[in-house]
Amino acid sequence: MDPVRCSWCSDDPLYQRYHDEEWGVPCRDADSLFEMLMLEGFQAGLSWITVLRKREHYRQVYRGFDIDFMANQTDDELQALLQDPGIIRNRLKVYGARRNARAWQRLCAEHDPVEWLWQFVGGQPLIRHAATLGEIPAQTDQARAMCKALQKADFTFVGPTICYAFMQATGMAMDHTTDCHRYPALAVG
Repeated sequence: MDPVRCSWCSDDPLYQRYHDEEWGVPCRDADSLFEMLMLEGFQAGLSWITVLRKREHYRQVYRGFDIDFMANQTDDELQALLQDPGIIRNRLKVYGARRNARAWQRLCAEHDPVEWLWQFVGGQPLIRHAATLGEIPAQTDQARAMCKALQKADFTFVGPTICYAFMQATGMAMDHTTDCHRYPALAVG
């Protein structure tokens, strides 16, 4: 019998693996945080499963989310990328990825990006003890603060809802519901 999972998780094996192995697990690796910030931005207006299904192809075209490679892509390269059916072919998102890579470079030149991002939750995961999905907000004060700071640093596709989804994905916010099999291990902070 399958373990109980958060109600948002479908029966898709890719989704289940993401839920069980990544979502809500504290991430303190700068490269992984950058990748997830990009993926959350690509997801804007779409379902998360759409992004998960394209994730491996994104890793290929962005050379493992290599920040220097992404930051130095030319307009011609971005135009070619817009023809690739393996990614979300939204012009603003494709060009936004280059902009965000450049913003990330500047952020890294001034700060430890892991500490800088985790500062919005005081360096420790925010543990929610929600019994249902309805008890989990779409955004929080911490996500709004992160959004403002990222926008000030010239990032795009970093609204407060995207920032909160990013916090949940990277374990800055632990929102597995109390009936989920992952809750006991992750609710300890």
